[in-house]
Amino acid sequence: MSDRLHVSTRKGLFHFARRGTDWRIDRVSFLGVPVTLTEFDARDGTLYAALDHGHFGTKFQRSTDDGATWQEVAAPKYPEFPADEPEEKDLMGRPWPWSLKMVWSLAVDPRNPRALWCGTIPGGLFHSSDGGESWQINEALWSMPERKKWVGGGADLPGIHSVCVDPRNAERIAVGISCGGVWLTEDGGATWRSSAKGMRAEYMPPEQAYDEATQDPHMVVQCRAQPDCYWAQHHNGIFRSTDGCANWVELDDVKPSAFGFGVAVHPEDPDTAWFVPGVKDEMRIPVDGKLVVNRTRDGGKSFEQLTDGLPQEHAYDLVFRHALAIDATGDRLAFGSTTGSLWATDDQGEHWRLLSSHLPPVYAVRFAVE
Repeated sequence: MSDRLHVSTRKGLFHFARRGTDWRIDRVSFLGVPVTLTEFDARDGTLYAALDHGHFGTKFQRSTDDGATWQEVAAPKYPEFPADEPEEKDLMGRPWPWSLKMVWSLAVDPRNPRALWCGTIPGGLFHSSDGGESWQINEALWSMPERKKWVGGGADLPGIHSVCVDPRNAERIAVGISCGGVWLTEDGGATWRSSAKGMRAEYMPPEQAYDEATQDPHMVVQCRAQPDCYWAQHHNGIFRSTDGCANWVELDDVKPSAFGFGVAVHPEDPDTAWFVPGVKDEMRIPVDGKLVVNRTRDGGKSFEQLTDGLPQEHAYDLVFRHALAIDATGDRLAFGSTTGSLWATDDQGEHWRLLSSHLPPVYAVRFAVE
């Protein structure tokens, strides 16, 4: 099981270590600085962190000693906007800048020992072949005419929050975009096609509800052992694909709510997945003030509400899309909330343990093997 947990928050990166049955903070990095995301590369033990310095922009850091020391490397940089082109705007008429606003996803590219994928706001996918020393935007995805239909969801601009690299074939990559649907490449990013068929956006006019380019999947994950199985927590529902993103099926009658941000799938069992439901749109809190984790073991035919160890009254914890994590065994999960609370389980959610109730708001949680 994983004995290290990296928790990205609005006020720094907190490193938890497990000793016996106890989790303790043993190190803090970038105290006071928003850390939007971390990624652990198990191939060489490198830890990457994306920092949001606000007015001073996004910074990218790399550590090879578990966060004891850090080296600043390059942040993704958008190309210059063509001088002879009119200003680019989204469907809402808002300017669409060609500049990095936030790093929103990171994934290892197994084709190269130091290669990484990076999804950003406003909707650019970047690749590094040298551990973040340099980045190149994926021109094929950025240049697609359909990109002009993407719009911001929770953020003002669209963003790539999920990058799923197929464990069978690293040339096959699916990306999830809010709000831009799901896009798939089978040639390492040279060409792309929309792969959100079956997703439904209830916030759109009825005649546009199934438009693939305006879907708002909040998070997309892929089962390691059965890579044709994907799960998506969408803005207005939970969707599942069992044919490699060719078709998505919406799950019915999910209680207490089908809204949420995070989703985790068991690495060996494609039918088992976890979600943290809430009340959507203007509320974004747990239903009835009761924090629960939903788990399905039968591919979404039914759901269990897991509550042992979680607050069941006056709980107003929102769990962001990267703040729910699962380790390689599929038994240990952890999630953090906007109220600064952090929970973990060793038994797939049967029992939860509060690790901390006084962290800054949690943006992302990531397991790593010590």
